[in-house]
Amino acid sequence: MNDQAYRLRELIKHSQQKHKKGDNSKKDNDNTRIIAVTSGKGGVGKTNFTVNLAVTLNNLGHRVVIFDADIGLANVDILLGLTSKYNISSILNGEKNIEDIMLDGPKGLKIIPGGSGIEELIDMDNRKVDILVNQLEKLKNSFDFIIIDTGAGLSNTVISFVNAANEVILVTTPEPTSLTDVYAMIKTLDTSSHHTDFNIVINRVKNEKEANIIFDRLNRVSNKFLDININKLGFLNESKLVFKAVKRQEPFTSLYPNSLTSKNLIHMANEIVEGQKSKEKGLGFDSFIKKFKNFFTKEAN
Repeated sequence: MNDQAYRLRELIKHSQQKHKKGDNSKKDNDNTRIIAVTSGKGGVGKTNFTVNLAVTLNNLGHRVVIFDADIGLANVDILLGLTSKYNISSILNGEKNIEDIMLDGPKGLKIIPGGSGIEELIDMDNRKVDILVNQLEKLKNSFDFIIIDTGAGLSNTVISFVNAANEVILVTTPEPTSLTDVYAMIKTLDTSSHHTDFNIVINRVKNEKEANIIFDRLNRVSNKFLDININKLGFLNESKLVFKAVKRQEPFTSLYPNSLTSKNLIHMANEIVEGQKSKEKGLGFDSFIKKFKNFFTKEAN
């Protein structure tokens, strides 16, 4: 753990020094993209998608950290075969800094483990909000992507993370209950946040034809009743290889890089990189911190 903390401190120090070497103009390279991955219901493969997306973005040469914010079901570390001694509660209690609790994932990927301690985010007072925000601010300019694995459903905590993020990815499956719940999520976010782009990932489909049918159905309903168009980020086909990878606690994109499922996810990762939506809209880390702090401060009062 001490070695991990030292490496992260060096990463942050190097990033800050590199930032200072630029010109003297007010150039704040706030290009960090904060992406919330969420779903209308549990059991749709959201966390597995998050892990493999993060691993793929990391393999493409980007600095990536996963913030495991799935209340009660935080298991990013488990999917990667890691053991977390500390978690968010260690930060909120003032016991550890964020670099102390981070875990090293594959090839430089970083993980902020949630564990049971993430539940403390629900009832934070102003002091704990300030502690967490001060720790999160250490990540600025140190990562290209911060991917938040939220819980499923429409709880205030889930909505707060999604609303604070610059971009949102919703994971669903062809099951009617999953589609109904993800529509409810889109409707809630449409009325409660600045988000206008909803990126949909359809998991566990038989083929591309089924994925297109499911997406078109969801898009028609969203357009008719909410007057919005959703974006199809991509799909992942049903595959036994995914379940084998989960049992081995390794990303399926690492174990089976040539599988159709992995190729589809790599395609989605490239779409995300090329999109640069946060940069185009002037959003970034500072925007995330401000909205994050405002929500929890409001809730705490």
